[in-house]
Amino acid sequence: MGIFGINREAGGLLSGRSDVELLTAHVRGDPDAFSALVHRHHEHLWMTARRTSYTSEDAADALQEALLSAHRTAGSFRADAAVRSWLHKIVVNACLDRIRRNRSRPTTPLTDADVQEPADARDRMSDVETSIEVRTALMALPPEQRAAVVAVDMEGYSVADAAALLGVPTGTIKSRCARARQKLAVQLQDLRDDGNR
Repeated sequence: MGIFGINREAGGLLSGRSDVELLTAHVRGDPDAFSALVHRHHEHLWMTARRTSYTSEDAADALQEALLSAHRTAGSFRADAAVRSWLHKIVVNACLDRIRRNRSRPTTPLTDADVQEPADARDRMSDVETSIEVRTALMALPPEQRAAVVAVDMEGYSVADAAALLGVPTGTIKSRCARARQKLAVQLQDLRDDGNR
């Protein structure tokens, strides 16, 4: 079984343990502890990777790289932060590293044939269009600003917690968020105007 798969029996036995206990058990050689930890936080980590990356493929690759890194470096975890915060930081850093690496490689944009239309009502289509506009605006931000505004405004971290997660001073988080919000306000002005009609 891979490090990210977990059988139900092992998951049930480990589910009552805290994150720190699971990480400690992993470091001590428990073959199922890291899988249980990943299973517990996978949805949050995936959403973090997805919001920080430009594409789903990059998010998946960055998440995989981050989890492998966390698996290998678990012994260096210091209990001065929550395990979830530690994992979050590793995922964001893996996403930012991938963005930097991809800048030197050409990309192939998706064609209209690659995008599937929802088969639902017009309201759903409107929601999808809004979501696409917001995502496009987020993706237009510099990666560091996007990571800051996603952590604070979308994931609900305090400025201090976001600063700790991203490894920068709180003032840097505040300025990155302020610049990101200004850019988003300009890019999403049409949405605001449509909502006021």
